[in-house]
Amino acid sequence: MEREFDKAIKEMYKEKFLAPENEVRQVSAPDGSIIEIDPLKDYFCQERPKEHKPRKGVVEDFLNWARAESLWVLGFGTGCGSIEIPPLVTPRFDMYRYGVQMRPTPRQSNVFIISGYLSVKTLKRAIRSYEQMPSPKYIIALGSCTINGGMYWDSYNTINRLDHYMPVDVYIAGCMPRPEALLAGFGKLKELIKSGQGEKANEYARNFDWYKANQKKIIRDWNMPDYNW
Repeated sequence: MEREFDKAIKEMYKEKFLAPENEVRQVSAPDGSIIEIDPLKDYFCQERPKEHKPRKGVVEDFLNWARAESLWVLGFGTGCGSIEIPPLVTPRFDMYRYGVQMRPTPRQSNVFIISGYLSVKTLKRAIRSYEQMPSPKYIIALGSCTINGGMYWDSYNTINRLDHYMPVDVYIAGCMPRPEALLAGFGKLKELIKSGQGEKANEYARNFDWYKANQKKIIRDWNMPDYNW
């Protein structure tokens, strides 16, 4: 009976979730042996995101100081907001002096910048990138579009409030904010982290079902697992 149930579950995933490249398949190993590849287990985490409670006293204070002074940024350029990020690495603004460094992958980053409008199709990729980042992690929402939709507030294919789908630590208002405003946003994020208030990743874990329900309301082709990838 249990095997039949497992088979039914797999068939359901095959129909509703799995793209062809994510189906279980057999491949030849370099030594000639045949091994089974299950992309859902190989590529995706099988557990829900967990809440990581902060340590107490001077230990957590030191860790928060270190985190605040070492911000590894994943830039997610969705529109005009991405234009304001490159000047930060130039000598005029020199974000490196503030302990801010750009990184190429979510696995290496702890700050996620959502810059500009976010379409429904792009939101799915942003969620996937955010959930790949190790905790503690933080989100900076850059520009009016992340606050209320900006000039696209009534568009059918963009979202109006980012905080309904992903937890936002710092908003930077404007259309578009200048690099100085982005540096000020990094300063505000540093203050939150050092004061122990940069806990939005734990909020996401606690309210995971609520966030996931909101995400599924607008992402119609939800062809991926619910858990962090």
